Amino acid sequence: MTQRTKPPFRADHVGSLLRPQRLTDARAKAKAGEITAEALRAVEDDAIREAVALQEGVGLHAITDGEFRRDYWHIDFLSAFDGVETVWPELVNRFTTDEQPPTNKVSGKVGRSKGIFTDHFAFLASVTTETPKITIPGPAMIYMRPGRAGIDAAVYPDLEPFWEDLCAAYRAEIDGLYALGCRYLQIDDVSFAYLCDDKMRQTYADRGDDPDELLDLYIDLVNRVVGGRPDDMAVSVHMCRGNFKSGWAAQGGYERVSEKLFGDMKVDGLFLEYDSDRAGGFEPLRHVADDKIVVLGLVTSKASEMESKEDIKRRIDEATKYVPLDRLCLSPQCGFSSTHHGNALTIDDEKRKLAFVVETAAEVWGN
Repeated sequence: MTQRTKPPFRADHVGSLLRPQRLTDARAKAKAGEITAEALRAVEDDAIREAVALQEGVGLHAITDGEFRRDYWHIDFLSAFDGVETVWPELVNRFTTDEQPPTNKVSGKVGRSKGIFTDHFAFLASVTTETPKITIPGPAMIYMRPGRAGIDAAVYPDLEPFWEDLCAAYRAEIDGLYALGCRYLQIDDVSFAYLCDDKMRQTYADRGDDPDELLDLYIDLVNRVVGGRPDDMAVSVHMCRGNFKSGWAAQGGYERVSEKLFGDMKVDGLFLEYDSDRAGGFEPLRHVADDKIVVLGLVTSKASEMESKEDIKRRIDEATKYVPLDRLCLSPQCGFSSTHHGNALTIDDEKRKLAFVVETAAEVWGN
């Protein structure tokens, strides 16, 4: 067995990294008007260079900017579309931290009048010799939490024109990223794993949505935005059960969504959360189509305790009952800092975790 030369890689990661304190301080000063946007950008650039060095230093081949220019993994991207704004809703589907991040509201026609993360990618590509990976939230994320109430009915009395506009905006951004050399795109979308949770499903039903119809819709949205991508652009979808200050929001195995999700979505890789009992067993992997790679998120990014290599190898072996070893990879179950707050680890912990993933993958699949 050999390492993969194209993404997803045998040792991969979801993307977000813990922010160094100087970056956190600079962002706070910029928001308070104490430093300029240019000064903040200089701090971000320097911190991203260090994050790239950390990733390359432990042997990763997929390199991200740590999402260092964002406050939230999804809000910054979605709010950058024309017609979309950020709002703070009442608590619904609380995280285990008893807090929640903001959400989005569609108050005008959705469009993309300028690049969103294109400049983020361009800088990243200029400071790494490995494969630069950009992460963006999935299109379902704009609807998942607020539902129909989050889309102004006066602007979009019918939802299909909204989905058309949203998908067109996504395709324009993806085309822009590709033109800059992006060949590894990751779509982060918790909506799929949330549909495995009974309480979440009931919440959606209570507001008038059919959870099974939502699954069909969300798969269709991903296919509409990436289905026509160039052959040399690898696309993966990461799906977890929430990651906010080491808290989580949903639980339940992938079984109730796996047949359609793992079979019908037109992507190359599936990043799946499998670091706790909340994720269920590997049995749903029997539905993974033969053209997809599964990245097993067996290493937790929520706590500093280190996993056992023997345990990880045993679990990888268990997964091979459903997916051949040559179509499996290893990663943490989520990022280390999906929001600017970060999880309950240190940067040294983060580095050890990433090195552990690389070392374990080398022992399982060879160098």
